[in-house]
Amino acid sequence: MIPYESRQLLKKDPLGTVSRLGYMQPGGAVDCVERDTQTATRGLRWAARRLAAREARALGALAGLAGVPVLLHWDGRRLRRSWLEGAPLNRVRPRDPAYYREALHLVRRLHASGLLHNGLAEPPNWLVMPEGRPALVDFRLAVRPPFRGRIFRALAYEDLRHLLTHKRTYCPERLTARQHSVLARPSPIAALWAYTGKPVYRLLTRPLPGPSDREAAGGPASP
Repeated sequence: MIPYESRQLLKKDPLGTVSRLGYMQPGGAVDCVERDTQTATRGLRWAARRLAAREARALGALAGLAGVPVLLHWDGRRLRRSWLEGAPLNRVRPRDPAYYREALHLVRRLHASGLLHNGLAEPPNWLVMPEGRPALVDFRLAVRPPFRGRIFRALAYEDLRHLLTHKRTYCPERLTARQHSVLARPSPIAALWAYTGKPVYRLLTRPLPGPSDREAAGGPASP
């Protein structure tokens, strides 16, 4: 790994710590985000590493796609990815419909690559970049099924529906009739996740007492 010059702790939860690192390279100073699973609660390190490995695979599969971080390093314990100069959706509260059009295109590009995010219901996983464009972070729940069958289509539908819930919150007047219909019809998978995995995942990613829970411009408050 490239030695870093500075470290800012952004979040600590049972699955580890998230920090902003600054280091020098020939072109100048560079920032990145590090997810360290070695600091996870004892007994949960295996889960933290599996989730971080999933994120590393997802970012590797999306290499070159605008609007997602670049994977810089993964050694089985620490993940480093590029810092994105944006702010969480729930802080900016964008009302420009262009943001949601671009966000829809970004989600469709993810799906076209065969990848499902599975965390788009969380507003901090959406960033608003300085120029107003969308970006996505936290790919720990992302999957890339080998086949695009019924389950893939159901999860892709949920990715889109979760985006529309944010549009309904911040730009409701621009929802189309079809989008209202999608919002009114969650898939059975959504109900299953809401009552099983989601409460557990939220508990594991709840910030522990300490620094700000902001993964800042480079990531979500609940990564």
